[in-house]
Amino acid sequence: MARILNIETSTEICSVSISENGLCKYLKIHNPESEMTEKASHSKLLAVFIDQILTENNLKPVDIDAVAISAGPGSYTGLRIGVSTAKGFCFGTGIPLIAVDTLLTVAAMLKSVCKKQYDYIIPMTDARRMEVYCCIFDTELNLISKTEAKVVDETSFSELSASKVVFCGNGAEKCMEIMNKENFFVEKNVFPSAEYMSEFSEKFFNEGKFADLVYFEPFYLKDFVATTPRDKFL
Repeated sequence: MARILNIETSTEICSVSISENGLCKYLKIHNPESEMTEKASHSKLLAVFIDQILTENNLKPVDIDAVAISAGPGSYTGLRIGVSTAKGFCFGTGIPLIAVDTLLTVAAMLKSVCKKQYDYIIPMTDARRMEVYCCIFDTELNLISKTEAKVVDETSFSELSASKVVFCGNGAEKCMEIMNKENFFVEKNVFPSAEYMSEFSEKFFNEGKFADLVYFEPFYLKDFVATTPRDKFL
């Protein structure tokens, strides 16, 4: 049985969990959209959440067998913070690092909470404007199409229009207004969460599927482009 610290920082939601034998036992999560709280950056929350979840459950860093990090795609800054923190924990304790695909975690949450019938799951992470990071899973979470950056229009996923397709993630709702297919629907309040990383982090641990602690980088999918606030020159 592995005790794994799971870290999710790919969107504005910050979450940390501890799983045992593939089951989430303890969870810390901050969702600024569903809580009456101010937005807080991952750089402020993450280390606090890790300390709290260990302390509240009478655990020490040496009691953790591995750290699993949400590997992307997602927010450049969020992913960097999550991976840097995970690497620091691993280096300090001498335990392995596990990388879990972010969209797989979103699809796992969808499968757990959705009560409707569907043929395919398409998790989407917002990439601004009408672009999303997405892929396609079947009902058993087998990958049907690889992750890509996709600009959504009226013809998107038309090859699946005869199937029942559920979209989820923070990029899904804006796309439905454009595609508007009879068999397409959105399951709201589905997002990447450390709670749903547990099954996969346990599987990868048992398989010895570890990320390179020195060279691992998150799956950004696109290069980071720095922008300057418009009011800087006003």
